[in-house]
Amino acid sequence: MTSSESPRECFVYIALPGETEFVTAGRFRCTEDRHGVAIGRFVYGKSYLARANAVPIDPLELKISNKTYETRLLKGIFGALRDASPDYFGRRIIERHFGSPGPGEIDYLLQSPDDRAGALGFGLKPEPPAPRRKFNRTIDLEKLQAFADVIVKDEELPQDPDAQQAQELMLEGTSMGGARPKAVVEDQGALWIAKFNRPDDKWNHAKVERAMLELGRACDVHTAESKLAKIGDRDALLVKRFDRQKAKSGYRRARMLSALTLLRAEDTYTDREKWSYVLLVEELRRISAQPKIDAPELFRRMCFNALISNTDDHPRNHAVIAMENDWKLSPAYDLIPSMPVSIEERFLALSCGDEGKLARASNLLSQCTRFFVKTNEAKAIIDQMERTVNKQWLPIARKQGVSERDCETIRPAFAYDGFRLELGKVNRPGIPTI
Repeated sequence: MTSSESPRECFVYIALPGETEFVTAGRFRCTEDRHGVAIGRFVYGKSYLARANAVPIDPLELKISNKTYETRLLKGIFGALRDASPDYFGRRIIERHFGSPGPGEIDYLLQSPDDRAGALGFGLKPEPPAPRRKFNRTIDLEKLQAFADVIVKDEELPQDPDAQQAQELMLEGTSMGGARPKAVVEDQGALWIAKFNRPDDKWNHAKVERAMLELGRACDVHTAESKLAKIGDRDALLVKRFDRQKAKSGYRRARMLSALTLLRAEDTYTDREKWSYVLLVEELRRISAQPKIDAPELFRRMCFNALISNTDDHPRNHAVIAMENDWKLSPAYDLIPSMPVSIEERFLALSCGDEGKLARASNLLSQCTRFFVKTNEAKAIIDQMERTVNKQWLPIARKQGVSERDCETIRPAFAYDGFRLELGKVNRPGIPTI
């Protein structure tokens, strides 16, 4: 199927709070105007609106209503639907099914399996399919790792049954965020995202990320539960899915919205002025049922990312979830150190204060009250977190099996020299006034 033959509309399904099966929420249609601009339209179904337990797909943009919602942003895809679309790696897998010029945006929604992130599903029929009951097991990891290597190297997939089966297995969890190879596996009565090391990694990514999740916990950051798994002579990181909850009849699903959707932003360079922790906390305060808890937690994560030089803290690596009716900040995930060259100035992916994205203590303090954190409290948080990072990153990394060589490689990431410099008078773009 080529993009010219791609469907222009689909049904949107949702798993309601407390349920494990989908119901039909509404219909989504994407067309183009006479200028070639994509227009997306969504309308809730009458039967869904009649449900006493109906919940909005997005309480800020797609509220429960009989109106037809319309957007020209994001290639006509509403943010809440875009969050359920495959990530970079998942798209690469799906594109292998299509000839040139490839799938359209609705194809990505339809081709990704129903076990994507969040509580949404998509299909061409008015009635949703039965929920999937069988999941990959951890014993499948070696086969999945081998297939991930093929995708990363952009090689041709062998034409044999095992390889074809691996491709289908890898389609699971393709919307979980990030560009790393991954798959969903079931282990010990729970679902996990298996994140594979890549052949071109500069260090053991699985062990380092596991160490950062543990270091975050040592800094009182609420991080996702994780563990390491061995695949032959290689390692994989298993991160427990916080958008799933085991039930007798299957898995309950939490609705999930990325920070990219909360900010009404696109994943493009031209839209990155909207990428801001300060703007994000304003939206978090609007949607969260516990803003006095979630806003300070976001502040801690922002500070932690600055202290480990996590320059990949983009808006798809932050999310809110709702397992019941109430929304809250998800556990932290995708915490990765980087090694920028500069020892005086480092920058986050999101603006964090008056001096824009500058990852420096004084900049983090400049807007702390927006996070319900008083200045003296913010100073104490940063001081304690800096001490913990300096003292604990190496012992924690070594405990997780990070080699001495890899520790030396990532050492420059932590509490870099310029973190305590005072804000200068350099004219950098700040944050929008709210």
